[in-house]
Amino acid sequence: MVAVASVVAAVGTVAGVVSALDDRAGGAQARPKATGSPTLEPLPAVPTPAPSPATPTPATPTPAPPSPSATSSEESSARPSPTQPAPRPKPSPPAAGRLYRHGDSQVLDWVRAHRGDPRRPLIESRIADRPAAVWFADPSPETIRSRVRAVTSAAGDRVPVLVPYAIPDRDCAGASRGGAPDLAAYDAWIDRFAAGLGTGEVIVILEPDAIALSECLSAGQRGERYASLARAGRVLKAADPKARVYYDAGHSGWNAPRRQAARLRQAGAASAASSDGVFTNVSNFHRTADEAAYARRVLAALGGPRELGAVIDTSRNGNGAPADGAWCDPDGRKLGRAPTLRTGEARIDAYLWIKLPGESDGCKGSPGTFSPGYAYELARD
Repeated sequence: MVAVASVVAAVGTVAGVVSALDDRAGGAQARPKATGSPTLEPLPAVPTPAPSPATPTPATPTPAPPSPSATSSEESSARPSPTQPAPRPKPSPPAAGRLYRHGDSQVLDWVRAHRGDPRRPLIESRIADRPAAVWFADPSPETIRSRVRAVTSAAGDRVPVLVPYAIPDRDCAGASRGGAPDLAAYDAWIDRFAAGLGTGEVIVILEPDAIALSECLSAGQRGERYASLARAGRVLKAADPKARVYYDAGHSGWNAPRRQAARLRQAGAASAASSDGVFTNVSNFHRTADEAAYARRVLAALGGPRELGAVIDTSRNGNGAPADGAWCDPDGRKLGRAPTLRTGEARIDAYLWIKLPGESDGCKGSPGTFSPGYAYELARD
C-alpha cells in the first residue's frame, strides 16, 4: 500500500490492545502501510483478543493508495454549511489518568510468562502497564454484546477505548480483508455492539480506514457505507449518552484535509447526533504536532459544532515516520506520548494507544503477534 494505511492493523491482536473478537475465519490482522508517496503513510498491525478463548489473530492489512484528487462532489461537501446546528454541551473530559487498561493482551501474557527475561521490566513498565484500545473484529453477532459488556463493566469508573472493526469490504481486500457480509448485517452488528456499552464513559474509534481507505468502492458503494457509518454513530450515542464516537480522518501523510473532511461529512462526522470528532494516525508513525495540525485543518473544513475534537494515536510516533516511507516494523521508531485525556491542546481531546506497540506489522514477527524484541526496541530511550 502507499504510505496511506492508518488503522488497519487493528483486526487481530495488538500488544496491550485487546481484540475482544472471535475471528473464526482465521482473522487477518491489520497493519499500517506506507508508500513512497510524500502524501500518504501506513497503518499498524492488528490487536489482541480479549476475554474470549483462543481467538485467532487477524492478518495485517495492505491498503491501496488513495486517489490523487477528490471528486468535485466531495470537495463541495467539504465546505461547512452556512447554517451550522447549534452546539450542544459536550461532556467535560474525565480526569487525567482515568483511561482503562484491559487485563487481557498479548503483551501482558508475555510479561506473565517471562518474569526472568531481562527485557521484562522495561516492556512491562512502558508498554504493558499503559492503557490501550480493545478491538472487536469478529462480524458474527451472537456474542458481540456480551464481549463489549465484559470490557465496559470491567472498566468501572475508568474510560475504555473500543474499536469496532467489522465494516464490509474491510481493508479493500488487503491483509485485513473481511468484515460483515453486507451493510444490513453490519447495522445489526452495531446495534448489538451498542447494547453492550452500558451507561458509563467510553471512547469509540469507529472503523479505522473505513473512510480514508475507500477507493476500492464505487461512488454508490461509498455513499452506502458512509450512510451506514452515520447510522452507527447515532446508534452508539443513543445507546450510551456518555459515549464519545470518533470517525476516521486517516493521517497527515494521506488525504488532504478538505478531501477527507468531504468524506467525513457524508459519514455523519459533522453531526453532534453521531460524532464527537475524528481520529488520526492509527497504526502510523507521524509526529503528534503534525497530526494535531492536520486534525485541526480537517475539523475546520468539516464544519459542524465547535465542540468536535480529535484523538491521536501516539503509540509509536516518538521518532516520527521513517523518511523512506517504510511501514512494516521500521527500525528506529519509539514510543510516543503516554495515553491521556488531558492534552492541553486546542481541539485535541486525547492521545491514545490504539495500535499497541510491540505487536508486529509482519516483519519482526507474524502479523499481529507480539514481538518482545520489537517492543523492547520501541521502549528503550
